[in-house]
Amino acid sequence: MSELKQAAAPEQALVVGRITSVYGVKGWVKLYSHTDPMQGIFDYKHWWLKTPSGWKTVELSQGRLQGRGLVASVKGYNDRDLVKEICGMDIYIDAKELPALEEGDYYWSQLEGLRVTTKEGVLLGKVSQLMETGANDVIVVRACEGSFDREERLIPYAPGSFVLDINLEQQQMVVDWDPEF
Repeated sequence: MSELKQAAAPEQALVVGRITSVYGVKGWVKLYSHTDPMQGIFDYKHWWLKTPSGWKTVELSQGRLQGRGLVASVKGYNDRDLVKEICGMDIYIDAKELPALEEGDYYWSQLEGLRVTTKEGVLLGKVSQLMETGANDVIVVRACEGSFDREERLIPYAPGSFVLDINLEQQQMVVDWDPEF
């Protein structure tokens, strides 16, 4: 019998990883983690899973590094066939569980969806995602209603250089960027 319990949705649902497949015969699963470092997913013991019938909760029992990936055991799932029902599901936490950051530091999830304007006030679009590159992270800005044009822009996430201001309350980011570029 599984421990998949009906639950209310997390107040601020945030995807931190995915249960990718079964690992071994004792009900362990392979994980893909969005956290940095990747083992950070194990800091959250209560996971929400979004199923076709609504939100469900599971509890992390154990987790470890296995080769170049991660594996975990979920309470109540102790055989290979039983754990298949949660494979392929995203793992959510409540964003309120994230550790507080220092002034001027942000989680990527806080930046996604911000309106991006130039210092002259030209709307370029909204942050659709961030990408990690070797030199620095890159903001992907996609056009939105009222934006300067329909172009997608890749802007280096360099606070003080290209990123001049971030205001989470106003859901806005100001950048030093030529709209024609």
